[in-house]
Amino acid sequence: MPVLYNLKNLFVGVSCESNWTDTSCAIAYGLSLAQAAGARLTVQSASQKLFLPHSRLSDVVAGMVSAENTRLQESAGKIANDTRAAAELAGISCRTEVPHMSHVELVTAFLSEARVHDLTIIDAEASPWSPDRAIIEAAVFESGRPVLVVPQGTETFKADRILVAWDGSARAARALNDALPILKGAALVEVVSVQGEKDLAGSVLGAELAPHLTSHGVTFVITDLPVVGRDVAQTLRNHAEKTKADMIVMGAYVHSWFRQVALGGVTQSLLSTSPIPLYLSY
Repeated sequence: MPVLYNLKNLFVGVSCESNWTDTSCAIAYGLSLAQAAGARLTVQSASQKLFLPHSRLSDVVAGMVSAENTRLQESAGKIANDTRAAAELAGISCRTEVPHMSHVELVTAFLSEARVHDLTIIDAEASPWSPDRAIIEAAVFESGRPVLVVPQGTETFKADRILVAWDGSARAARALNDALPILKGAALVEVVSVQGEKDLAGSVLGAELAPHLTSHGVTFVITDLPVVGRDVAQTLRNHAEKTKADMIVMGAYVHSWFRQVALGGVTQSLLSTSPIPLYLSY
């Protein structure tokens, strides 16, 4: 396992909803990364508090809401207890929080933690309509810190081969530099520029990164890829699977609500269907 520098404080955020299944790849991945980096870990196991829509509803309905709130709190508490136990066995310093609040309050509490850690780790959420999607987007676009989105089925940190999506933009540059603690430990970093989807004539070319990456001791190659069907996200997914990459690093982009939901975009598409952990900076 490579030595990871400058990753001292990691934050994992999970939330218990009514359909919670007691599984979080982000927690397992966060424990694995914390052990590799020798980092401290904070885990926020949150549950959304349910409220009665009308004070005159029957006692039966009120009892059902109260019982569900209790169940959600207990589920969140169990996650926190299990995580602390796993961290202790692994020799990881771990702090847990179990907030039970409204959705708006949970997003605020999540951002408060994300902003004071080196890296936030969260589970991927396939549906853009899930309540968790708001937390994911808040983490990416409002925390000011990089975010690692972990897909289902990935529980162990691995970063031997990393794909960096490069379009010469400020966001791509920020993502690459935020990820340097991980890139420096990789066996190979592939800087990929997807050609043909947009004009990159005025952008910083991938080859111009060579002195910067070399000065940081990063082992890298530069690759230009033709876009597949004008779909950058699918091009990156195909290449990641073909090369057996362990992680994709990229700058995040946000559009108007309508375009983000109805028309997609590289960030939106990869948030939903990245086959491997996705490291995002904004």
